[in-house]
Formats: sequence, structure tokens, C-alpha cells
Amino acid sequence: MNQGMDPLVSKLRQGDAGAFEALVVAYQDRVFTQCYHLTGSLADAQDLAQEVFLRAYRGLHAFRGDADLGTWLHRIAVNTYLNGRRKYRPEALFSLDDPVPGTDGDLTRQLAAQTEDPVERLERLEIQAAVQEALAQLSPDFRAILVLREFEDCSYEEMASLLGCSVGTVKSRLNRARRALRDRVKDIIKTDADNRSGTPRT
Repeated sequence: MNQGMDPLVSKLRQGDAGAFEALVVAYQDRVFTQCYHLTGSLADAQDLAQEVFLRAYRGLHAFRGDADLGTWLHRIAVNTYLNGRRKYRPEALFSLDDPVPGTDGDLTRQLAAQTEDPVERLERLEIQAAVQEALAQLSPDFRAILVLREFEDCSYEEMASLLGCSVGTVKSRLNRARRALRDRVKDIIKTDADNRSGTPRT
């Protein structure tokens, strides 16, 4: 057995009845938060998280212990999301200001400055709304890589491991995803501005 094997995995492999429950308790919030970032929907995040733990339970025999349990579950979540891209296509947009549920209270993604000018706040909210809409329109591959980098602050090496590709591929895909997001945001903002001014769309 791998000397670095997580004791929890050893108990799971030995058929310990309480070990899987301990796994879920230890990682459920971390997995759910990632699933929420990927799907943009609380209901889909719950379904995806349940599927992640089910796949983890079924695949414990194949876990070699070359990564910690958190990273392993992370990889399962990303792969499950990408393989079920039609099922988990984001339908409802989520706000970057909305808190993410957690055991120690809600986690806020971004806090507005207390001295923020009302006009600046309105502009910021309009930009955020455009980003939300643009992110939901991206392909699952682009959405996943942006979530890993921008929301979860994964390194290029971690992303390569999770996505099963080279660091070079990660960088290239991330650059393309960022360009696609930026272009979508610009189009959305321009369309909104044209609609407000009454300019006909070309």
C-alpha cells in the first residue's frame, strides 16, 4: 500500500461503514462550492455533487494515492461536469456578489467598497451582469477552465492535472476562454447600450 495513502481511503477500502460518511462530511462543502461555480445553479450543483461522491465511492479501488482526496474529488467534479455538459448547461445566471454556502457561513465572492459612488456601483453591477451572461454562454470547456483559474485560483499545473492535458494546452485554452469571455461581454454591453439609446441593431 502507498505509504502516503490517506487513512480515510484505507478505511474505505477495508469496508469501514462510517468511512464514506466521514468523506462526505469532510469534503461536501468544498465539492458543492466547485459544482456551484461550474453549473451556476443550486439545483444542478446539488445533483452534480451527489454524482461526484457516487463516482468517488465506486472508484475508490482505482485511487492510487498519488494526489490528496480533495484533488481527486476536484478532478472527478470537473470531468463529470464536462462529460454531462448538456445536463449541466447553466440556465439560471448567478451573481458574482451572491454568497456561496459554507459550513462556517456564507462565503462572499466580492465586497463593494463602502465609499463607492452610486454611479460607479451601477456601472460595476452592469459589468457584472454582462460577465454573468457571457460566462453562461461559453462552452463548458471554456467555462470550466475559467472557473478553475478565476474562482478557485488553481495553478497551471493543477489545472493540467485536473483536465488531463499539458500546461501548454491549459495556457492556450485559458487565453482563448478569456478572449471569448471578453468579446461576449463587449457585445452584451454594446447591445444593452444600443437598446437604451434606441439604436437599431445591425
